[in-house]
Amino acid sequence: MIPKSAAAALSLFMAVTSQAALADPVTSYRVHKGAESLFTLMPAGPGDRIQVDFSLPKQLARGRELRLPTWAGSGKAANLKHLIAWAEAGRDGYDAVQHGARLRPAKPPTAMTIDEIFRWVRQTPGQPHAIGRYQFIPATLRRLVHEAGLSRTTRFSREVQDRLADILLEDAGYSAFVDGRISRHRFMENL
Repeated sequence: MIPKSAAAALSLFMAVTSQAALADPVTSYRVHKGAESLFTLMPAGPGDRIQVDFSLPKQLARGRELRLPTWAGSGKAANLKHLIAWAEAGRDGYDAVQHGARLRPAKPPTAMTIDEIFRWVRQTPGQPHAIGRYQFIPATLRRLVHEAGLSRTTRFSREVQDRLADILLEDAGYSAFVDGRISRHRFMENL
């Protein structure tokens, strides 16, 4: 589930960007130095700058720049995945573990297999277990692993996490939204 602040940002992002703009990967976010509540999305390539302004918690608004790594993906849904990942995982990206987890995995998530993740979940009951760039919770991860036909020995790599996120976006109706078969509002509710 996306936090309310991220959902608001995502809604605003979808409202001001065209479908064509979604194809340009976003490589950085910038908090304006002069105003503590402004935030900017900038496309990676040449062309127009997309600016989206919304309120941020004061501790994030310090005039610093949050860079997304170039390996964070590209393609039509990349911007959307970048925004979700920023809200869900922050700077920890693919190796994020929910901050409320008292007992963290022994290895970074990208070095773990699917089986090792589920073993960690079983061995640490009663705590949050959201993991990875998109903060997959155990029930969702289990369903996606099955749906993607992955083995329990598959490493929870960046590529695997992106593939699972693509399934979730498609489940929410991403292609139907891009094709104009469902509204932006409907897609946002699904997401």
